Amino acid sequence: MDKINLILILTIVTLFISLFLAFFLLTVQTKHKISNILFAVFLLVTAIDTSHPLFDLGSAGPSNLGMLRTTLALLQVPVFYLYVLSVCYADFKLKPKYLFHLLPFLIANAILLPRFYTVDTASKINFILNRQDMIELQFTHTLIHIQIVAYFVAVFVLLRKVKKLYLENYAGASMTSYNWLFQFTSVLTILYLIVILKNWFKFSDYPYISECIKIVILVFQPFIICWYLYKALNHPGLFRSIDSKLKLTSDLVLEEKNNTQTGVNEKEYNEELLKLQQYMVEKQPFLNPSLTIQDVASDIKVPVRNLSLLINHKLEQHFYDFVNAYRIEYAMDILKDATKSKVTVLEILYEVGFNSKSSFNTAFKKHTGNTPTSYRKNL
Repeated sequence: MDKINLILILTIVTLFISLFLAFFLLTVQTKHKISNILFAVFLLVTAIDTSHPLFDLGSAGPSNLGMLRTTLALLQVPVFYLYVLSVCYADFKLKPKYLFHLLPFLIANAILLPRFYTVDTASKINFILNRQDMIELQFTHTLIHIQIVAYFVAVFVLLRKVKKLYLENYAGASMTSYNWLFQFTSVLTILYLIVILKNWFKFSDYPYISECIKIVILVFQPFIICWYLYKALNHPGLFRSIDSKLKLTSDLVLEEKNNTQTGVNEKEYNEELLKLQQYMVEKQPFLNPSLTIQDVASDIKVPVRNLSLLINHKLEQHFYDFVNAYRIEYAMDILKDATKSKVTVLEILYEVGFNSKSSFNTAFKKHTGNTPTSYRKNL
């Protein structure tokens, strides 16, 4: 099998899987419709970019449609960024301001108008044959590379903020959602860095290396898409979101310093802390695996803002760790109980409010220095 046939086969496989998943995302009944639509658009734009070998096979030469297909690559990472936003925030809505993300795509096509889109076929052929010297194509490729780096940096900054918001306001499945998004973004980042490397070789003295890298990308793309599909089908709970109106504790502290008149004094904090501790012991809300700081604030009649400052700033603990400490203490009581020696660790973790073995083991070891199994054996 020669290289051309291999590329065509890999392209067809990738296109089939991408289009199948896009169709699934657009037709499946779900409350996360915007997220599904955005990821479907990302898949479709990526599929059009990947279809390059098939497009060339059916094309007699350079065309406006072919160039437009190439510049559509400028829409991939902006759409992915919006997808991550929609997954992170429950109240995400598409707004006119997001049209700003179309700007690089529009600029690139505007620059190509004089010497490609508006000229005859012969001029188009000459443009492509001399592509290494064409400032328009050099600019477009540079823009794509800058865009990839800028958007993925923005995505990781967003995920870092979201992780802090999860830790400060949630004690349930939200961290699993963050971990999945971080893993998926990391894999895509590596893939796009490989794409940058491929494009660099394409305009160097070693274009054949670019073709080899293209095959590597085509091999890995179907696996990444299938991995996403597997996660989406088997763990729909991963795609939960938080409220974008939530503020980081560091921002709340800054507001407190700038507005001392409405700040909460130490006496009020101590009263609220006592109320919180009594509530945690008597009502055991930590047994709820989806507990949020809003739930606790509502039950003990303390403003969310005050409770967030109390736990995350005054106690110097994330809400996530604060709740898990109570869960671990409760789990330790069960492990010490001789009458419950037959209860498995898996049963215990679900009973005390955890929803995964890995998060339970991590929290237990952080709190006690031992794994649950070792702790039970050493009693």
